Amino acid sequence: MSMPLEGLTVLDFGQIFQGSYATLLLAKAGANVIKIEPPGGEPLRKRTPPGAKTTLAFAMLNANKRAVTLNLKSQRGKDLLFKMVQRADILLENFGPGTMDGMGVGWSVLHPINQRLIYASGTGYGISGPDHQNLAMDLTVQAASGIMSVTGFADGPPVRAGITVADFMGGIHVYAGITTALYERERSGIGRLVEVAMQEAVYFTLAAPFESLYRTGKVPPRTGNETGGANAPYGLFPVKDGFIAIHTGTEGHWLNILDAAGRPELKSEPRFRTMHDRSANLAEVNAIVTAWTETLTKAELAEQARKFRIPCAPVRDVEEVMNDRHMHSRGMLEWVDHPDLGRVVLPTTPLRIHGTDIAPTRPSPLVGQDNDGVYGGWLGLPPDEIESLRKDGVI
Repeated sequence: MSMPLEGLTVLDFGQIFQGSYATLLLAKAGANVIKIEPPGGEPLRKRTPPGAKTTLAFAMLNANKRAVTLNLKSQRGKDLLFKMVQRADILLENFGPGTMDGMGVGWSVLHPINQRLIYASGTGYGISGPDHQNLAMDLTVQAASGIMSVTGFADGPPVRAGITVADFMGGIHVYAGITTALYERERSGIGRLVEVAMQEAVYFTLAAPFESLYRTGKVPPRTGNETGGANAPYGLFPVKDGFIAIHTGTEGHWLNILDAAGRPELKSEPRFRTMHDRSANLAEVNAIVTAWTETLTKAELAEQARKFRIPCAPVRDVEEVMNDRHMHSRGMLEWVDHPDLGRVVLPTTPLRIHGTDIAPTRPSPLVGQDNDGVYGGWLGLPPDEIESLRKDGVI
């Protein structure tokens, strides 16, 4: 197989979502990712109901990785990490700022051991600045970043986005920072400290609210499923079996809707001629669209959207998305027999580099599953030393 990051070794201290997603992308591109956990495993493993061994989220984010345990509170554990760092290309962690430094294994210690090492740190607010020590979770970053302030309806309170957007935006940017540093290392031979703050990673997602603030001088209100008049029609519309989302970005899209709805006579109607005109008569526009959509099912509406070239999609639930035939046909989703979870759907990677391969899925590992293979086979420690490390609680 030809995989772009084959030959690179990653020491993965990622936990929960942000760090683990960045290293999943590295693993799917062919890197040898060694997940390093405390003896009891990382927190995401523990979000299980009674009797369960792992979570689907953990299985999604930790496929194609090897797993070892390591107690960094012991000197022998630190020494073992130093040996691994000598042979590694990348180390990633998304602990709170200063955690690795506090254990004596931060960037300033590891860089002299291996100057080619790329050290990546994912945090909530960065490793500097007055707020860098604030505890950060996806919810708190959504609040601090402004995302919650623009999510919800005008007559209701701020609402968190229904997904862990800050964590995953952070993970995407950590991956980008690592690959950028890898490119530079090809020329300089020197690794870099790469840091990504989730608050900064999501800033660009608020481009439209910032534009509104700049143009009006007022903090934009929450608009629910509408845009506050920037586009019309725009939002959710009822169908026989749920809802569909429509976003008209051009005048041509509106004309196509009128053709699909059987209302071509409205193409010359002055009240609806431009986006501004339609926004001024939004209730009438929405009534015209609703009269069309409510006579159809989601499947029928999707077919008309393809036929008439309308930006439209059914509002699907997570079960429908997990079984999406389009993503299954592209190989983004696949059925996998997982040793703990049974037959489940797992994603591969959204990164497609044509002419190269994506690593075939290996199910997520058990806690410390690869201790012998990594410490013995990769580092070359003899069996008696591995047994001593295990006996003393180092691994």
